[in-house]
Amino acid sequence: MKQVIEQKILSRIYGNGRGWAFSQADFADLGPRPTIDSALHRRESEGVIRRVIRGIYDYPRHSRALHGPVSPDIDQVAHALARKFGWRIQPDGATAQNLLGLSTQVPARAVYLSDGPDRSYALGKTSLSFEHTVLKEAGFKLSESRLLVQALKTYGEDRITPRIIAAIRKKFTPTLRQRMLLDTKTATGWVYAAIQEIARKEDVNG
Repeated sequence: MKQVIEQKILSRIYGNGRGWAFSQADFADLGPRPTIDSALHRRESEGVIRRVIRGIYDYPRHSRALHGPVSPDIDQVAHALARKFGWRIQPDGATAQNLLGLSTQVPARAVYLSDGPDRSYALGKTSLSFEHTVLKEAGFKLSESRLLVQALKTYGEDRITPRIIAAIRKKFTPTLRQRMLLDTKTATGWVYAAIQEIARKEDVNG
């Protein structure tokens, strides 16, 4: 039975792909905690997974250029912590822009708004912080919707240019853009207008 549980844990890790971050809570449906903890510790000692911070692991991505694993995905780690503790989270505006690739700066601090307590974690040279607040965009079903709205609000209505619209449009598939359009109908007027522009079908020139 223990081997069956361990195989199911491995299958879930592999199924989520490299870069996925997780805790024992992500396998709570598979068996007792001591068995899960033992399996994770064993996979860590084998080098299959990596301990990122206390209680959080990832299935590391590798870089040929670096000849080894790359740094943990901060967004993955943030969501793994949120699942573990039952928090609802959303990135603040600057973090959202960075996640969308709209900022060229490498942040020293990634900030997530949360309905949980204020907490900070150190991941290498990056600080991952959770700040307690009322989550105004928590009603959106899609995490991509929350990401997009936060990024747009940080720019501000007067700074949303066709170049920014085009850059954001490229980040999402046409199908996902339409889903986000339906999901964000309750967003502030100018924000929704920008999302409508992002969601429209490209012309032949893209």
